[in-house]
Amino acid sequence: MFQYDVADSDDFEQIIVQAVQRILEVPDPNDFLNWARETIPPLLTLPNYMDALERGRFATLLGVTIWNATPLPQHGFTIRPIPTPMPNARCYCGSGLRYRDCCSKLEDAPELSSEVIWMVLINTISDAELKRALQLNAVPKHLLAIIADQWLDENRPRRVLALLEPLFAGSLAELSGDFEPAFDILCNAYDLLDYSRKKAAFLDRVCAEGNGQLQAAAWQRRSTMHLDAGEFTQAEEAFTAALRSHPNNPSTALLEITLLVTQKKLALARQRAQFWLHQFQRLENFDDDLFLSFLERAVTDPQGALMDADENGIHPVLIELREWITQHCQRPLPVYTIAPFQPTPGRKQRVSRLLPNTIKTRSTKALEKQEKFEFLPPPSIRKTERVWQSLFPIGKPLSTQLTLSDDEDEEIWGNPEWIQGLLEYPELADSLDVLDDIATALGAYPETELPWISQLLLWPLLERAWSIIIAATPTDDIHYLPWEVPSNQPALRLLFRRYYYQLDDAKDLQGAIATLETMLRINPHDNHGVRAELMNLYLRDGDNERAVALAQQFPNDMLTELVYGEVLALYRLGQKEQARIVLTKAAQRMPHVSNYLTRKRIKQPGFNPRGITVGGEDQAWFYREEMRDVWAAEPGILDWLKRQTA
Repeated sequence: MFQYDVADSDDFEQIIVQAVQRILEVPDPNDFLNWARETIPPLLTLPNYMDALERGRFATLLGVTIWNATPLPQHGFTIRPIPTPMPNARCYCGSGLRYRDCCSKLEDAPELSSEVIWMVLINTISDAELKRALQLNAVPKHLLAIIADQWLDENRPRRVLALLEPLFAGSLAELSGDFEPAFDILCNAYDLLDYSRKKAAFLDRVCAEGNGQLQAAAWQRRSTMHLDAGEFTQAEEAFTAALRSHPNNPSTALLEITLLVTQKKLALARQRAQFWLHQFQRLENFDDDLFLSFLERAVTDPQGALMDADENGIHPVLIELREWITQHCQRPLPVYTIAPFQPTPGRKQRVSRLLPNTIKTRSTKALEKQEKFEFLPPPSIRKTERVWQSLFPIGKPLSTQLTLSDDEDEEIWGNPEWIQGLLEYPELADSLDVLDDIATALGAYPETELPWISQLLLWPLLERAWSIIIAATPTDDIHYLPWEVPSNQPALRLLFRRYYYQLDDAKDLQGAIATLETMLRINPHDNHGVRAELMNLYLRDGDNERAVALAQQFPNDMLTELVYGEVLALYRLGQKEQARIVLTKAAQRMPHVSNYLTRKRIKQPGFNPRGITVGGEDQAWFYREEMRDVWAAEPGILDWLKRQTA
């Protein structure tokens, strides 16, 4: 009797693959057993106490087990077991002994399910044989997901639908959790075909009729969909339903931590990781050491744990980039200088194409006459920047935009040789131009919405850029650093990215305000239009004095936020007469805003494909969408506004 368990061997999978290939090549049981005796022992680390005879016996028994579990294509993918020898017949292990004196005495032959063999067959047999197996309904139903996954990789989503939809046509309650992979792949196929209604109906049905594990999978997918859309309340409701459907589900635990990290609830994410770790450690049959390791990491670093969990599915450059950021974004700050801008003779400068603004104390003409300055890195960095520019495959985003075209996105990640430049030149972390390019690359990553990308990769870049910029432009600095000077654009673009991160990801209102104030201070021409964003933030923060001061810095502005923001701020300050005077002028220039603010419901107007119409209904609509909640929260102002503009 053998005490060796072949399932403990790391080579078991390799043996099965080779054995199945041999069976397909030479479908003769005697030939196969001869092959098994010769091939299998060298592939296994067998105990030293086994002699050559015992090794041959073991290999024969394992070979018989594999053959007896293999659906044979030449027999319609049915199993044709090797007959057990008669007691007085020679044993099939090749020992020369009678069977009754040899292998018949072995009681612990390995067990193997034909489903394991099918997982090998699906990846081994020809397309024609696979088609025949499907026609014969020979493939176990829940393993159809393996075939469907291959077809999805080959961009054949309609074939996936034809294969998998019949699985879910009957009673869903009869489908076990083994069908979860098929469920996921079918949903992915709907996504690829943009069958949103069909997918929604399918999810409704699974959520209502499926067993616990399938229901949980459907609710998890719904939660993820809401999460991607930024609908956190709905995402949490769907998560709760998933948890109720299948309480001790690792995927649900992973989803909860992802939800919390995405919402920057890091302390709670660590607490829940600790809870789940204890929960799964107490389960008797739970042996997923990889998931337990994830939870252990998430207890201290949920962001890093999520990135590590995604490691097999993300671009390896992101892993290298993370290491580079960790090692080099804490370098001593480089000393940037502010120097008078000397335009290159004969070179036409890039000019922003955003809305013009007018500034009371610094008119556009005054700014044009004012001496222009530029950010300049240390000379040693400029030389390394030229090396970087030869490696990074694309230029800067158009004008003040933060994103690139789809083709440029693909070029960045389709040919990421630029990472080698970063790894070779750590000092590139001292370059605002390079930090700007890396931030652009992260924004172009196909799954840039993953929470750890912005938190672990983008934010350290933005913080380093902020430190460099603030060191070069202290708050009492009055140098004019216009956007039209190319060397200033990386710094201003990085500041704009920092604002978006602070507002949308970090929910840091005060930090976002400080970033926008810095942008306006060093570039009062405001090519990015941040004055509108800043006005709205002042009003949401209740800082009416600064709101009024900002509006008065930009008289006769054509942005609704400035014009009507001043009205709201004055009203709040109790200066209703001054608010009425400002409103009268505002209503003459933008006559639709009052109507769009005061009405509880109003039809969305048509939009101008060329942009916002100054003074038009579309401009009023966008302002309503952004700020009506703030106006409505101020007691009496909407009634006052309606009376004043009647």
